[in-house]
Amino acid sequence: MNFQRKTITVDGLVTSYLEAGAEHAQTVVLLHGGEFGAGAELGWERTISALGERFRVLAPDMLGYGHTAKVLDFVDGRGMRIRHVAAFCAAVGVDSAHFVGNSMGAINLLVDATSTDPVLPMRSLVAICGGGEIQNNEHMRALYDYDATLGAMKAIVTALFFAPSYPEDEAYVARRHESATLPGAWETIAAARFRRPGSEPPAAASSRRAYERITVPTLIVEGGGDKLLPTGWAAEIAAQIDGARSAVIENAGHCPQIEQPRAVNDLLLSFLGDQDDTDRTGTKSGAHAP
Repeated sequence: MNFQRKTITVDGLVTSYLEAGAEHAQTVVLLHGGEFGAGAELGWERTISALGERFRVLAPDMLGYGHTAKVLDFVDGRGMRIRHVAAFCAAVGVDSAHFVGNSMGAINLLVDATSTDPVLPMRSLVAICGGGEIQNNEHMRALYDYDATLGAMKAIVTALFFAPSYPEDEAYVARRHESATLPGAWETIAAARFRRPGSEPPAAASSRRAYERITVPTLIVEGGGDKLLPTGWAAEIAAQIDGARSAVIENAGHCPQIEQPRAVNDLLLSFLGDQDDTDRTGTKSGAHAP
C-alpha cells in the first residue's frame, strides 16, 4: 500500500486523508461509502496505489468518518459533506479533479453534479454502486441497525460483499468494527438517523435526479452481485447522461473496488486515461460503451 496519511484543518475541522502519486500529475479524488466503519483506507486501499502510478490521488475521510472531525449537520448532512470536500480540495490546491465515489460517496457526487449550483471541481465523474434505489431488505436494515457489536458488523459486511469469505473473515470484520467504534464515530453516524418524535421519516436517497445537467464525462459502475441495489440501475442512469458509460463488475457486491480490484482499477485507468487523451488532443478517444 503505497500511500501516506496526512491531516489538514479545513474550515476549522480536522480532516484526515490519504495521498499517493506525484503532486504535479492530474488529481483523482476518491470518496468512500457511508456505512458504519467506512473510511478512506478501508474503501480505497486496493485502488490508491494503482491510480497513484499515473495520478495524484487524494482520499479524504469524510466528516464523521475515520480520523476526520466527528460533526453532523442535522438539517443538511449531505450538503455539509459535499461542501467540506469542496473546501478540502481548495485547501490542498486542487481546482480541477477526476472524482470517484463509492455508495454514499457516489451519491454525493451525483447530487452535486445534478444541482443547479455544483461546488465540486469535477473534470469527470465515476459513480460506483451509488445512485440506484436501495432495496428495502435485510441487508439494507443491517446497515442501519448496527449496535456496535461484532455480530452486527458481520451483518454489514455480509450486506456489502458478494463473496461469503468476507463476513467469514473474523479479522476483516474486526477491523471494520474497530473503525466503526473510533471515538465519536458510532455516535455521529447513528445520530444521522435521529428524528423528532412524531415527525415523518426522511425520504430515502432517490435515483431520480436531473441527470441531463451533468456535462462532465461520466462512468456509472454496478456490482453484478450487489445485494443493496437492483439489477440494471447503472445502465438506466447512464442513459440519462449525455455520452455517459456504464459497466457491470461481475462477482462483486456493493464495493467492487474492494472485491474485484483488478477489474475496477483497469476500468478506472482506461476511463481516466481517455479523459487525459481528450485534454491533450481536444478530441475524444474511444467510443462510449453502452
